[in-house]
Amino acid sequence: MKIPEYPFEIRKLTDKEGGGILITFPDLPGCMSDGETIEEAIKNGVDAVQCWIVAAKRRGRKTPKPGETPSGRFNQRFPKSLQARLIARAKREGVSMNTLVTAFVAEALARKEPG
Repeated sequence: MKIPEYPFEIRKLTDKEGGGILITFPDLPGCMSDGETIEEAIKNGVDAVQCWIVAAKRRGRKTPKPGETPSGRFNQRFPKSLQARLIARAKREGVSMNTLVTAFVAEALARKEPG
């Protein structure tokens, strides 16, 4: 079985969602599949990617290259002392630490933008 070249995310479906494993492809909006096992979800995901690409071509839509669309995820490790300061500040602001760090990054980038 060939694993798709497109980045994918796998998660377990809850019983309420029907159980099994869900596979999604962030670069291909709406492209997803599932299976009872991870292996079956990936196998079905390969078919879903192929069908998505064929449908996009028929509609004259551009097919993004694998990894072209940012996932929006970013993991960063902090020294414990800095993390503690961020947690305390986030509590004071009434937001999550992720929201606080996102705001700090956005503010810093805005100050660096040209003219």
